[in-house]
Amino acid sequence: MIIKLDEIKKLIPHRDPFLFVDNCTIQIPGIEGTGQRIFLNNEFFFKGHFPDMPIVPGVVLIESMAQTAGIVISKKFEQYKDKSVLFMSVSKAKFRRPVKPNDIIKFEVFLLNKVRSVYKFQGTAFNQNNIKVCESEFTAMITSDS
Repeated sequence: MIIKLDEIKKLIPHRDPFLFVDNCTIQIPGIEGTGQRIFLNNEFFFKGHFPDMPIVPGVVLIESMAQTAGIVISKKFEQYKDKSVLFMSVSKAKFRRPVKPNDIIKFEVFLLNKVRSVYKFQGTAFNQNNIKVCESEFTAMITSDS
């Protein structure tokens, strides 16, 4: 199931300039999905990271994978309007290749395990040439807004 930007905004609270997923394909809600983002040359962070050699900050790549996982989880819980997904931790982050302006990045995430309301995911990011640029494990918690 392909989820476009309008539906992504219904599933997670992120907005411009901090929404880093353009679309998402969910293979299994709550378990596995793939997000995509084109990092255009006018992204706000390129002005300072780095002016003479612009690259996407590693934390933005990790956040993009976490947002993809948030979409995958939120799709499973979309009927519960009082649920939120909160990022808890990141581990085993590795940055393999720089991501440059106008690169198309694919974020593959899948559930490693779940303990109560805490979900642990593995994420891997690939560029348009299918070369791995980043990978990480991260956890998120499902909370009630009420």
